[in-house]
Amino acid sequence: MGLLEEKNAAAAHAPADREKTSHRGTLKITAVKGMTIGKPAVKIAAIIFLLYLFLVSIGLMESAFRFFGQDSAEKLFALASNRFVGLFIGILTTALVQSSSFTTSLTVGLVGSGVLTINVAIPIIMGANIGTSVTNTLVAHGHVGRRDEFKRAIQAGIVHDFFNLIAVVILFPLEMMFGLLERAALFATSLFGSASGATFDSPVKEAIKPVVGAITDSIATFQLSQIVMGIGLLVISLLLLFFSLFLIVKVLKSLVLSRIESFFSTYMFRNAALGFLMGLIFTAVVQSSSVTTSLIVPMAAAGILTLEQIFPYTLGANMGTTVTALLASLATISAGNLGGVTVAFTHLLFNAFGILIIYPLRFIPIGLAREMGNRSAENRLVPFLYVIVVFFYVPGLCIYLSEYGLTVVGMLLLAALPSLILLFSMLSKRIQKRAR
Repeated sequence: MGLLEEKNAAAAHAPADREKTSHRGTLKITAVKGMTIGKPAVKIAAIIFLLYLFLVSIGLMESAFRFFGQDSAEKLFALASNRFVGLFIGILTTALVQSSSFTTSLTVGLVGSGVLTINVAIPIIMGANIGTSVTNTLVAHGHVGRRDEFKRAIQAGIVHDFFNLIAVVILFPLEMMFGLLERAALFATSLFGSASGATFDSPVKEAIKPVVGAITDSIATFQLSQIVMGIGLLVISLLLLFFSLFLIVKVLKSLVLSRIESFFSTYMFRNAALGFLMGLIFTAVVQSSSVTTSLIVPMAAAGILTLEQIFPYTLGANMGTTVTALLASLATISAGNLGGVTVAFTHLLFNAFGILIIYPLRFIPIGLAREMGNRSAENRLVPFLYVIVVFFYVPGLCIYLSEYGLTVVGMLLLAALPSLILLFSMLSKRIQKRAR
């Protein structure tokens, strides 16, 4: 009898078990179902909280680099004696302060006040476009402990770099020879010259400001030097970055990945135009392409987004970030000097022309990014050296060479940069094979 009762009890519970496992059909509101519905909601809430921590880590990183580099950045602007130097000052300044908004707004202000000429300011804006993409690659290093995630994260972060590098390699010589962007920007300024001053605060920056400010103020109470404060903020930001990225990917993978992929493919990244529009609007609102492009790195690492989906989004982010310079330039009109507006339109036109030229050839930046991701997975030192060489060593070297009149050497280095990056990747693979 005892055995028969156990079988009957098991039979009585069988439908509930089947109902629990067959939730892909029509939804039935039961106690068991309530438990399965609640879990995804908690995980989504966890992702939102972790994304907030991720944004705080980016904000802290920007603050840390400002402690390191803001004084140096302002000194660099004093060296902007010609257009070639201006390009590399734009790269180095933006990499130091981790904000293209800082570089573009400062440039616009200096042109508006008559300190910088338009033809020197335009290459600085180009360089800022390259320098701002360092944040994506730094964020991708948060996945360095997991090979496949790291490969996908590097690919997602570095595709932005390659677009900007190729755009500069094409458009900078054209600007040097023909003044292409300056002429187009002057025409645009003549159409919009009657605009008045405007301001807009980023909601994301406003949201993270209390936490970033509280952490910064707590470190400031120790009355440390700027360098030590910068190191402290950088350590905290990296800890938060690794923690948030690790858990974001873990939670995303614990959800049904096929459903998440379907959601992004159907609604947010359904086609290139929608992805581009999303990147443009989000960045225009947030006023930081570093934030918007860095946000997709963990999703790429989790395998949710492909490079083909990410690329149009980053192009939209490039266009969206020009809003900051446009708003900053409008504040200079009251003085009757439209130079700042011209520089801001140059930023817009540089990205627009770059997209028109490179998007039909998108297999080039996507292919380079994929190759760098593969090499980075094989040798974790590759992306680290890439950041040092592209964003710090080469710009610093070219600025140094220009002081001795070796501008041509620097221009050759610039033109050869994408090829040097790929060659470096191939050599690192050969070295690793020989070591084995």
